[in-house]
Amino acid sequence: MQVNIITLGVNNLARSTEFYSKWLQIKPANSSNEHVKFFNLNGVKLSLFPRNELAKDANVTVEGDGFRGITLSINVDSKEDVDNVFSHGINSGGKAIKKPESVFWGGYSGYLSDPDGQLWEIAWNPHFKKDKNGGLIIP
Repeated sequence: MQVNIITLGVNNLARSTEFYSKWLQIKPANSSNEHVKFFNLNGVKLSLFPRNELAKDANVTVEGDGFRGITLSINVDSKEDVDNVFSHGINSGGKAIKKPESVFWGGYSGYLSDPDGQLWEIAWNPHFKKDKNGGLIIP
């Protein structure tokens, strides 16, 4: 089994599309349309869908904020890469939640949120290696 799509419910599809296009430096996939945007991320797809429509599709209420019980992560190759990806996220319209710092598990990480409050951890973990396709190998 493999996770292949992560869908984020967003309040403003155009604003979020602009943020992710700028921060991740990629354009939405051709299959995107005015109702949904897809981004190709090394085998996993990031999907942006209007929050109220996503809640309706899942048959749940749209209310709720604060910590959602989930974070998304980008693992990079060095502390400097953490700082660069974090800064680029902020310059693209993200909000700094926790500036990058050395952490208890031996790595270096920080958190930012996208325009809708989705939390992203930007991390360097000295214990993880990457395969030839950039996928994480977790011992």
